[in-house]
Amino acid sequence: MVFGWGKKKELEPEESNLQNKIQLSDVSKIIQQILELRQSQTLSEIKSLRNNTEPLIKELVTIGITLEKDDLQVDEIDKHLRIIVVRGKQQVIDMIKKDATSLPEIVSFDDAEILDSILHQMLKKIGDVLGRQTRVIHIFAKKYAEKLKEILIQMNSNYAEIQKLLKNHDHTKTAHDEILRISKEIDDLKINLYKKEQKIAEIHSFIDLLNQKQTSIEDHIKKIKASDKYLKFLDLKQTLNTFDNKKNQIKNEIDSQFTKISRPLSRYEYVSSDKEQKNLLNKLIKDPFDALLLKNKDSIITILENIRKGISSGSISVKDFEKSSYQITETEEALDGFIRQIDDFMQQRKHIQDQISALESEELSLFSKNLDVVLSDKNNSESKIKTIEDEINVDRLLLPKLISEIEVKLQRFSNTKYTITN
Repeated sequence: MVFGWGKKKELEPEESNLQNKIQLSDVSKIIQQILELRQSQTLSEIKSLRNNTEPLIKELVTIGITLEKDDLQVDEIDKHLRIIVVRGKQQVIDMIKKDATSLPEIVSFDDAEILDSILHQMLKKIGDVLGRQTRVIHIFAKKYAEKLKEILIQMNSNYAEIQKLLKNHDHTKTAHDEILRISKEIDDLKINLYKKEQKIAEIHSFIDLLNQKQTSIEDHIKKIKASDKYLKFLDLKQTLNTFDNKKNQIKNEIDSQFTKISRPLSRYEYVSSDKEQKNLLNKLIKDPFDALLLKNKDSIITILENIRKGISSGSISVKDFEKSSYQITETEEALDGFIRQIDDFMQQRKHIQDQISALESEELSLFSKNLDVVLSDKNNSESKIKTIEDEINVDRLLLPKLISEIEVKLQRFSNTKYTITN
């Protein structure tokens, strides 16, 4: 049996259970040493097989030379048969001359691959020619047939062993590369874990700065809100809110009066063709508070008088003419009071608003906006930390799986059980 890739010796129990604790950085050295040793053994065995095959080729050449000189006593056989024998003999001789060439020396695996290709082509061509001329050889060149058969059997056996060695080498190289790939994946994973942990630390530092900024801004806001100016500002805001209730009182009083003439008002909307009157009329119907301005007084009276005329002429129908006419007069007489109330209310409200605007703190507004930005940045930063922590947890779960996988592959590769400690 050729040394190296034959049947392996069964490991003793103490060898198969051998365990070694190593670091991940040791893995590449271990598998490289094993790979180089196996490559050396494989090349040595292929070289030995090459050297065993070379004399067989020389024997083929010798047989070709001898066969070329041998007339095979063809003169004693039928003329037509003689032609077939001579042609077959010549094909065998030509094939040996052409294809039974010397094999390259083996120094590297590239040489081994070339040797494999040469032997493949050589054995195929020799096999094809001898296969076609098998009857000629076995009947008329019987003394050469057995030797040719022995040579080809041994050459095919050597070729098959070379193929097996190369295939095993490919498997070894693939296993070596796969272990290196997983080892690099683990290294990359550790680097990424470190970077992510560093990133979390940086974000925490940023959050600490934001907390300091938040405290500072909140202290400024507290000082502003504790000032007499801000307290007066709040009082005025409360006054304005309370004052707005007065609007509702005025509005209710006006709405109550205009409700009395709502029917003729709405009927007059269909009769009137004046665009400005229609717009003002719409306001009087929907919300008279907004329409009762001093500049609109004459127009409102004109509308009311036109309604009175419409009622009188019958173009605007009402149930009780006298009552409707009285309510129109009542509304006209109340206009000055309503307008004055609204004007007083608006002036007082504007006065309060002007005071509020004067006291409103731009500094407080700026601090409040800055605080919103700080709180938003904190929220985003905390979300980033959560996302990175989730990624770290996934990576930490993957790490022992990859280490376990590399331990299994390393044991198969080296026939030794290793425990990776990091």
